[in-house]
Amino acid sequence: MATNTLLNADMITKRALLILHQKLTFIGNINRAYDDSFAQDGAKIGSTLRIRQPNQFTVRSGSALSVQNVVETNTALTVDTQLGVDFEFSSKELTMNIDDYAKRYLEPAMARLAAQIEANVWSSMYKSVANVVDADTVAPALIHLNRARKRLTDSLAPPDNRNVLLSTDHTVKFVDALKGLFQDSTQIKDQYREGMLGRIAGFDLYESTHVSDHLTGTAAKITGYLSNGATQTGAAIVVDTGTTTFLAGDVVTFAGVFDVHPETKVSTGVLKQFVVTANSGTSATSLAISPAIVASGARQNVSSAIADNSAVVKIGAGANELLNSSLAFQKDAFTFATADLVLPKGVDMASRQVYDGISLRFVRDYTISDDQFPARFDVLYGAAAIRPELACRIHADG
Repeated sequence: MATNTLLNADMITKRALLILHQKLTFIGNINRAYDDSFAQDGAKIGSTLRIRQPNQFTVRSGSALSVQNVVETNTALTVDTQLGVDFEFSSKELTMNIDDYAKRYLEPAMARLAAQIEANVWSSMYKSVANVVDADTVAPALIHLNRARKRLTDSLAPPDNRNVLLSTDHTVKFVDALKGLFQDSTQIKDQYREGMLGRIAGFDLYESTHVSDHLTGTAAKITGYLSNGATQTGAAIVVDTGTTTFLAGDVVTFAGVFDVHPETKVSTGVLKQFVVTANSGTSATSLAISPAIVASGARQNVSSAIADNSAVVKIGAGANELLNSSLAFQKDAFTFATADLVLPKGVDMASRQVYDGISLRFVRDYTISDDQFPARFDVLYGAAAIRPELACRIHADG
């Protein structure tokens, strides 16, 4: 019979971490940053990481020197969310081996922990994405994946590590829509027998039950709001006071404000999309948006500033409607960071392990009064959209 000597702390933690990693669908396909300086004595760096954004430059014409200032920007990533799963067992149950322990305790515990982390990260990350493939009232089809691919390519997303995270509803409709297209025999089998889509249009496609639709504010598509003030730029746009609401995650355009090529700054002729970053209230006088409007210089991202009385139009869904949130993204659009939690002393067991950028701590103690072994698993993490332009939401609700 296997004894408790098989169940040492490192073995339990490694197995739990492997199970957790396998269950993280969205997080498993984005950047994962691990920083052990959080847990080093005398080397605490606080709870915020600053991630540098790529520098951008203007191009000189002619031979005369034109030196430009390099203004580095960064995105703050706060590592301050601690989630964990706790349970206990008796000394009699220590006779099981690691496989039994994994099946009875680690599998269900890590499944629940992974689900909560995924749900939390997803709900905050999709609301940072302004790009939307708008196919309102139309059923999902291959063209919508290709439009998402175009949006990522136009934003200069690297061609590798591109993924699509689908809602369960979109998975059903995409599988049905693509069933007649030519694929290799293995992928056809997976579509029919497993409901799996595999790699299509340059994306690896995954299904997740945590992908939920976004409920928009009470503003209709033709919102009735107009910009109030000429040549507005930045992340706060003054508007005429209205009576309807915008919610964080809603996507809008402003009349006459077009997207530009990221490098040449030539207008694409397509209205620039912006995501609302804060709920507006019922009598909004300004809208908080992302990306911030920059009308000139190396970081120019629009054809022109917002003119006075430019119409504000909502993209995709109308008043109190659902905006589908299936998401196409390149790996570098988002970052998930974990940090080491301090290992306590004077307990029965304690271990901390890191795998593929994810740090997990396991601690077990003993209570003599009831002969029980309480145990806990903890993850300290943060997530941020560091380059949300490398992602695109897919709205197709037909």
